[in-house]
Order: sequence, then structure tokens, then C-alpha cells
Amino acid sequence: MTHPNENPPVGDVWRLHHGDREVVRLTVTGFDMPWMYAAVEELPGFEPFRPLFAEQERALDDPDDPDGLDADRLDACDARIRAALTMTYPDGTPVPEFFLRVHGDGAAGRRWHHDPFGTDAPGEGSR
Repeated sequence: MTHPNENPPVGDVWRLHHGDREVVRLTVTGFDMPWMYAAVEELPGFEPFRPLFAEQERALDDPDDPDGLDADRLDACDARIRAALTMTYPDGTPVPEFFLRVHGDGAAGRRWHHDPFGTDAPGEGSR
């Protein structure tokens, strides 16, 4: 099935997996393209990844960086997230590439692409 990069309906549920275990449900709540926003339902198995998403938040709000973010640390977090977790579309097919921000307040922001990212720039377009 082809999944164009367009706005899926509010209420659609995307899923995050660690191996074959579903660890998060992401219910679409809105858009501010290129970002899609979702409510996060954490499931058993998500807990080990919470510190990684917290580190990612700190990289996005780095007071020691003039741009307010630590790009190298952010790219490293994104790579670790994509190496450990996979995302599926509402129909259950895999999302080839994504950037995901799971915030501590139960909300998430994400971008996705239906084609794999190039291997030479894993963080390209992440900011």
C-alpha cells in the first residue's frame, strides 16, 4: 500500500513497536506541517525508552547552545530511537522513516516519510 506524505485523519492510530511488541499508540490530534501531533498511550514495554525521549527533549532545549538545541545530540537520539523502535501506519504496514518526539505531557510530535532516509545524513530535515 502506498502512503503519501499527507495529513491522515484526526483520530487515526499509529503504533510504535519494540521488536514485535507494541509499546505506544499515537492517536492523531492535529497538524502543523510538516509535523503531525498525537496523544500518547504508553503501553507495557515503553518504560525503558522514556529516558531516551527525555534526553531528546533536553537536546531540543539546550541552554548552552546559541540556537537553543544541541544538533549532534538530537541526531544521535533520533538515530537511537529509529534503531530501537519501529512505527506502523494505521493499517499495520511499516513506516520506513520517522522522527518522533514523545513529550513528558502525554503528547507527541512526529514526521514520517514513505521512503527510507539516505544513509549519509540520518538527521537531515530533523529540525
